[in-house]
Order: sequence, then structure tokens, then C-alpha cells
Amino acid sequence: MMSLQTIKQRFGIIGDSDGLNRALEKTISVAPTDISLLITGESGVGKEVIPKIAHQLSNRKHSKLIAVNCGAIPEGTIDSELFGHEKGAFTGATQTRQGYFEVADGGTIFLDEVGELPLTSQVRLLRILENGEFIKVGSSKVQKTNVRIIAATNVNMSDAIRKNKFREDLYYRLSTVEINLPPLRERLNDIHILFRKFCSDFAHKYNMPSIKLDNDAIGLLTNYRWSGNIRQLKNIAEQLSILEEDRNITKDILVNYLPKSKSNLPALVKNSNDEEFNNEREILYKVLFDMKSDLNDLKKLTLDLMNSNNLNEFRENNEELIERVYHGNESKDNKKLNFVDFKDDNKKQNVNFVKEVKAIESLSIHEKELELIKKSLEKHKGKRKFAAEELGISERTLYRKIKQFNL
Repeated sequence: MMSLQTIKQRFGIIGDSDGLNRALEKTISVAPTDISLLITGESGVGKEVIPKIAHQLSNRKHSKLIAVNCGAIPEGTIDSELFGHEKGAFTGATQTRQGYFEVADGGTIFLDEVGELPLTSQVRLLRILENGEFIKVGSSKVQKTNVRIIAATNVNMSDAIRKNKFREDLYYRLSTVEINLPPLRERLNDIHILFRKFCSDFAHKYNMPSIKLDNDAIGLLTNYRWSGNIRQLKNIAEQLSILEEDRNITKDILVNYLPKSKSNLPALVKNSNDEEFNNEREILYKVLFDMKSDLNDLKKLTLDLMNSNNLNEFRENNEELIERVYHGNESKDNKKLNFVDFKDDNKKQNVNFVKEVKAIESLSIHEKELELIKKSLEKHKGKRKFAAEELGISERTLYRKIKQFNL
């Protein structure tokens, strides 16, 4: 078995972080087998080097290694690309075509961005993993293939499974061994070494002296977040090599090339336990329930105020509720609330008025609630599970609402 250092030199891998070394050691261990691999990590961390190592150290090294970017193939043609098609299978299919799995027979196929595969293609892929069988588009003949499948993704697979975008059985079949490549921000000691390597390469490519960083610039480079990882670092090195006449780069020069880490774009802020807002309907549904809560607080304040004979006592007893209802709705100069004392002979009339307002407001909210539930059920053809997920409520709550509204 080759040493770790030999593998790094052979495949041009730079770095000595613990996370990178663990990923490479795991790859070397499983390379001689036919075990399926799932490579995870953020975009730009260099996931494509793992399949090359696994293929070259396996018994399949004399056969083909085919890399397929699943996210770059249109959904309508991906089955034809992966599994092939027969002549006349669809409009434009003027001849029989071999798919990647047929061409890679005896070798290795690398499915990059496997999390972007449509569900129909995931079913076909699962069959190949289970028994090595597939059917071309437009054919009824079962064909066999002997390939090793290595997949990679930057998608959070747990979230994709929870949202029914990726099959759970396929995930467990692909991830027989899962290899995670760490992001660049977790490889602090490797950042400057990689930067120097890129600068040296670009100096040779463009026939110019290599650039150098001073100590402050090195500190800025190392502490930057690098959301684009190695790909972003390489782009920055190329920009500096081409655009800067002065070969000695200071911190003030470097900072102009680094994108701002904080974004001023508006975004929905949510707690970790909240459901994600995927569309406007879910947002509206949440807002309506927040409004209903605020209305209930206002009604409680109004009733307590009418039943109270002592305004000071009323303020003390409801200070927290008043602050919650009116916080931020008035200017600083107008924060103080003025309360009107109700006479006993007007209490009955005012209470009736509040009850009337309560009925009108509740009716409005119920109408919106009923409308959203109806539309969601129609969209999902009466399937309560999916309707509840879209509305952001539990299936049990939705069932209770259906009984309540006699839907």
C-alpha cells in the first residue's frame, strides 16, 4: 500500500491538515475494493480528486473512469445520458445510443452532484447498485453492467431526504463508505501554501514574476472565511497575478480583492427548530397566526382595562403584555400610553362592542385559514401529510382543522 505522502505527490495534493489526511487514508483503505463511496463536502473543496485515487489504486485502473455532472444534465435527457436509449425512443432519437453505465462497464463511474438527480433516475440507479441491471430508454431488454459507483454531493443529504428530494434507501446504498472533505477555513495551515502554489503556477503560465504577501496580508488571507474554498482561493491568486504590477502584496491591496463576508441582502431569519419557508403561502400562514396572537393580546388588554377601576394597578399588572403588543409601533416621543377610564354604565355597551369586533376579526382569520387549507389539499390531491408539511403544521393539527371546518 502506498504511503500518504506518495499519494499526495502522485496526485498533486497540497496540505497536511488532519481532516484532509483522514479522508485520504480512508480512500486508500477502500480503493482496492468495489465498495460504493459517497464524497461529501462544500463546493470547491476538491472532491473530484478522491475518485481518481480510488480508481487508480483499484483493480479497475486499466478500464475507464467516467465523470458525470448530474446537475449539468437536463432532467428530460438524464436517463438517456446515463442508461442509453433505443432508436425511436423519443423525438430526435435517430439511432441507438450507449449510456455512461454501459460505456463504463468494468470500470468506475463518478456521479458528481448526485443530490440533483431526479427521483425517477434515482430508482434506476438503485437497481444498478442492487443487482447491476438497467434498461435503456425505449427498450424492454434488461442489460447487465459491472461498474463501481462513486458519488459526490455538497447537498445536506439529511435535509434532502426529509424534504423527499432524495431516496433514503439510495442514500444508504451509496454511502457504504462516506468520505468528508473539510472546508478550507478548517485547514488554516494549508491556505498560504496553496496560495503560493497557485501564484507560482500562474507566474509560469503568464511568464511573469510570482507575487509575494507580507505578514499582515498572510494573516488576512489565513483568517478569511473562504466560502468558495479552494476554487475561490485560486481565483484570487489569478486576479492578483494578472492585475497587480507590484509583486509585493500588502494587506491594503489584498483586502480589495476579497469579497465582503457579510451580505446586506434581505433574508428570512428563522430558529433552528422552525420549518423553512419555501413559498409565500407558508409565510402568509405564519403571519396570520402571529396576527391572531396579537389580536388576542389586544382583546385581553381591552377587557382588563374596562374591568379595572385603578389605572395604575392595571399598568403594573399588564406591563409585560403592553410592552409586547406596542413595542416598536410608536415613536420614542410617543411611547406612553393614555388610558381612558370607562364608567360602569358604559361597560355593558363596550363589552358588546368588543364581542362584535372579536367575531368579525375571528371570521376574517378563519376564512383565510380555511382558504389556505383548501388550496393546499387541492394541490396535493387530498394527501394530508404533504399538505401539512406545506402549511407548516402537524398532520394531527391539519386533521383537527379538517374536522372543524367539515372539509
